[in-house]
Amino acid sequence: MMSKRHSMLLLYSIIVAVILGAATGWIMGEDALMFSWMGTLFLNALKMVVVPLIVAAIITGVSSLGDIRKLGKPGGITILFFLSSMLIAATVGMILAGVFVPGGDFHLVAKDAAALNAENATTISDVMLGLISPNIIASAANMELLQLIVFSIIFGAALTVTGEKGRVVSNFFESLNNIMMVMVGWIMYLSPFGIFALVATPIAEAGGGEAVLETFAAVGGYVLTVLSGLVVQAIILFLLLVFIARRGINYLGEISPALLTAFSTSSSSATVPLSMDCAEGAGLKKSPVRFVIPLGSTVNMNGTAVYQGVATIFLAQVYGLEVTFGSYIIISLSTALAAIGSAGIPQGGHIMTLMVFSIVGIPAEGFGLIVGVDWFLDRSRTTLNVWGDLVGAAILDRFMTGDT
Repeated sequence: MMSKRHSMLLLYSIIVAVILGAATGWIMGEDALMFSWMGTLFLNALKMVVVPLIVAAIITGVSSLGDIRKLGKPGGITILFFLSSMLIAATVGMILAGVFVPGGDFHLVAKDAAALNAENATTISDVMLGLISPNIIASAANMELLQLIVFSIIFGAALTVTGEKGRVVSNFFESLNNIMMVMVGWIMYLSPFGIFALVATPIAEAGGGEAVLETFAAVGGYVLTVLSGLVVQAIILFLLLVFIARRGINYLGEISPALLTAFSTSSSSATVPLSMDCAEGAGLKKSPVRFVIPLGSTVNMNGTAVYQGVATIFLAQVYGLEVTFGSYIIISLSTALAAIGSAGIPQGGHIMTLMVFSIVGIPAEGFGLIVGVDWFLDRSRTTLNVWGDLVGAAILDRFMTGDT
């Protein structure tokens, strides 16, 4: 775990890297792509430690509860928080889209409204089947983290009932987790260089400053609506942090390096190691941190839920589709479930977003209207995804401490 001084230096370095990266991509345009390798190297280094860290963290987190029967309370609190926060997030997105009407200036007709590419859309049953892996080694190789998390929870739960016979295994995963956190600390010293490149690259790929402005101008109302929804949901989560977890600005300051890293990498999974380090550095107990944050990186997607809620209503307005109260309910539930199935990687929610579109009858071709600005919105919603995980960890920590 980093010292307080090193954490603050890292925070300032990341802020400078974000500013310099944006300026470089804006001014240099496509020439800034020469720095892209640094971003790729940084992401690869983070991904290198994600699988062993998540497995070790969840197994030790669950096994540290001491008895499988104790998993009921923390597990119930965590799942309740995840589902309720995502339902709120989806509702916030839909309400703001209904108020601002960002699609009011568009009047498009689907080329073939019946051809929604349903055969390629992921269904809820696919998400449920995807919880269990027939080959856990293949899942690790393919970074299928949700399957790894389910396996790790079951493994950790089984470890709690083995008593002394499982002590050697528990110690092994505890040691492995500590080793991986040391490696994370080393990788994070390189983060300013990687973050600089990761911020500069998408702006450069868009063609620099003028091209970026033109793209955003075309769907500016949609972008502002999504950002407004993300801000509102972030405030709601902060209020939950204050009134339930009894933490506030100090906690936000401690975990800010993780939020900035989430924005720059656009990957909640890649941010897991730093999120855990920051949360423990902020004083949270290891058990809730190791249980909530890895799990939340794949199933708790507040930002994705806001984005999908706005995108669905926006495209419904674009195509002139009527959205009834019943449709709002269906969209809210579908968005929350789809967010659970979204991968914690850059643009990981695209497939599930198309699934939501197909459920409510929006042509899949409409996605092309919003994909041009998604590189920026993806970073913003990933930051909220990670913020939601860190708030969830603080809330579970509050209940597990027994404070009143």
